Amino acid sequence: MKLARALAVHEARVWAGLALWLTRRRDGVGDGVRALPYARAQASTMYAFAFVCLVETVGMSFFTAPYPGIHEAVLALDVYTVLLVLGFHAGSVVRPHTAGPEGLRIRRGAGLDLRIPVALIGTVRRDLCFPGNDVPGILDVPVASQTSVTVELTAPVTAARLFGRPREIRTVRFHADEPHAAVEAIRGLMAAGPAHRVGRGGAGA
Repeated sequence: MKLARALAVHEARVWAGLALWLTRRRDGVGDGVRALPYARAQASTMYAFAFVCLVETVGMSFFTAPYPGIHEAVLALDVYTVLLVLGFHAGSVVRPHTAGPEGLRIRRGAGLDLRIPVALIGTVRRDLCFPGNDVPGILDVPVASQTSVTVELTAPVTAARLFGRPREIRTVRFHADEPHAAVEAIRGLMAAGPAHRVGRGGAGA
């Protein structure tokens, strides 16, 4: 039951992301909130995959044309697949990481939405990594198999995904299209935080 609910929520978010993408809007990016995009590195791969699916759709439509019932069913499934692939990419475009008054928000399409209060950010640095297996206490959010920014926390937070168990983490490694800009934005949050945090924004350089 939990898996079915998670799949339903995920699919609803995929279609919502596609709708936002088509209307050129982004989720969670408003006044005082800076978007930290991460989808550029995967764009060519996702568009290529969508193109392959489209070619398959045309081919299957041609071969199944003499069989109306099969033709309609296969066509519907193929069109759904193309839209789903575009929806996966769209979700990453319209749900960027963000840095704002409420803290740092790390996202990955429709499947991850982690909020980190400013007070829990200890250090941030540009750090190119190629994550492998899960490491206890570390959350990796790669794009194209790499991360480019590392954030160390002063206390653990719980990272919950739609699929998989919640994890206690103290380090977040994520990808940003412009890692220097992402690091500066996060350090800006730290400098604007409580008085006792001022001066620690440069740690981890």
